[in-house]
Amino acid sequence: MSVRKLKPVTPAQRFRVVNGFDAITTDKPEKSLLVPNKRSGGRNSQGKMTMRYKGGGHKRKYRIIDFKRDKTGVPGNVASIEYDPNRTAFIALLNYQDGEKRYIIAQNGLEVGQNVVSGSNVAPEIGNSMPLSDIPLGTIISCIELRPGQGAVMARSAGAFSQLMARDGKYATVKLPSGETRLVLVTCMATIGAISNSDHQLLVSGKAGRSRWLGRRPRTRPVVMNPVDHPMGGGEGKSSGGHPRSRNGIPAKGFRTRSKTKASNKYIVERRKK
Repeated sequence: MSVRKLKPVTPAQRFRVVNGFDAITTDKPEKSLLVPNKRSGGRNSQGKMTMRYKGGGHKRKYRIIDFKRDKTGVPGNVASIEYDPNRTAFIALLNYQDGEKRYIIAQNGLEVGQNVVSGSNVAPEIGNSMPLSDIPLGTIISCIELRPGQGAVMARSAGAFSQLMARDGKYATVKLPSGETRLVLVTCMATIGAISNSDHQLLVSGKAGRSRWLGRRPRTRPVVMNPVDHPMGGGEGKSSGGHPRSRNGIPAKGFRTRSKTKASNKYIVERRKK
């Protein structure tokens, strides 16, 4: 895992920091696990733009990822570590002993030739997936389910990890990447280790065009809009725009929007820090 700072041979390269891709072992994805990825450009079924600042970008194919890790007891050999354009983390191609191939989110330290397995009563080693009831306390985990059988939904992006803090009855206490401490059923699956590509946060694109390649269009600042478009718009000259708030008038910068009657509030032991 490393990053490279490019020489300033052009204005765009002057500040650019790129991924070294040391962990990547191949640039050819597994064809059987690719599906077309149709993009909407932020338009709905009537063709109306419902999401701003989306559109363009390079074509992508979606890699089918095994988030459920439900192939229990069958060892899978890591055939390659690959780049995935649809996420910040790297992915690993597993060749199972019965001939099936699957992609999983690659953990930091996962290497080609290594065997990983999922299920109960397996060793708590990097890449192995197991229920929270079987994982030793204090272990660094990622790709955590919120409901049994749902598939991983938490701690899935580059460099993310959680920590298993305690177990009490049918619930385990997990400290999430946001800093929130939450109760999760011990029957939910999680994977040992932190997510790969932790250097992702150090990357610098260097120019606006790289955002366009990723399908991100220029974002208009609210203070330069008209009053009809945004609460912070309007005014004569360079007006500040008033209190920072969203397009719908909801205040930003510390205003809590979580419902006090939300059903999952009882599972949150400690809220994330502001």
